[in-house]
Amino acid sequence: MEIPMGIQGCFSKSLLLSASILVLWMLQSSQAALHIQKIPEQPQKNQDLLLSVQGVPDTFQDVNWYLGEEIYGGTRLFTYIPGIQRPQRDGSAMGQRDIVGFPNGSMLLRRTQPTDSGTYQVAITINSDWTMKAKTEVQVAERNKELPSTHLPTNAGILAATIIGSLTAGALLISCIAYLLVTRNWRGQSHRMATTEKPEFGPGHDADDNIYEVMPSPILLVSPISDSGSTNPALPLPAPPPLQAGPENHQYQDLLNPDPAPYCQLVPTS
Repeated sequence: MEIPMGIQGCFSKSLLLSASILVLWMLQSSQAALHIQKIPEQPQKNQDLLLSVQGVPDTFQDVNWYLGEEIYGGTRLFTYIPGIQRPQRDGSAMGQRDIVGFPNGSMLLRRTQPTDSGTYQVAITINSDWTMKAKTEVQVAERNKELPSTHLPTNAGILAATIIGSLTAGALLISCIAYLLVTRNWRGQSHRMATTEKPEFGPGHDADDNIYEVMPSPILLVSPISDSGSTNPALPLPAPPPLQAGPENHQYQDLLNPDPAPYCQLVPTS
């Protein structure tokens, strides 16, 4: 029994349509299976960035990385072909960038710069009819400008504490020196006040000269009573009565009546 030609044509068209739908579904599912993880999520300037590819099959032909919205030779960073001696081949978009590829399809961008910001796409070729793709957005920021302001209070506090500590130590040292000087001066003055000072002699006197004290006479001198009420100035005054001998008047008797014996012993020298 032969199948009519019209039925064969319809069957062929249906089979071709089903195969096309299956291929498209496989391509969409394979593209959805790939995922790029950024480590770190928000890279800073001069920081390394790892673009780790998740969902890569065990076997594939090559991996191509691109920088840009479109995929062609001018935007290709590098191609990684596993199993050969030099698996990485740099593309025209590599420039001065330092990029390292890995066998699992991931890539490492060292010392990122703000000019490295953009769209990164990866295309993994499984075979001639199957290519898996994924992309991600990378934004490299400048160094966080809030970091100096965050550390500023700490640095200012340390600087202020250092200055205050230095001033306090200097003031304490000066106080100690002043206290020692005042204490030493006070002790010197106390020592000088405690010592006995020698009497000072006036000009023309020596320390060895005899110093005589004037003492009141123990004998009360009484003028003679006259009968006439007036005294003749021409008459001589009566001699004072002799002093009574006593232990306390002995020194005055020696002065009034010197012993001539010592003077008689003096012999004039020729």
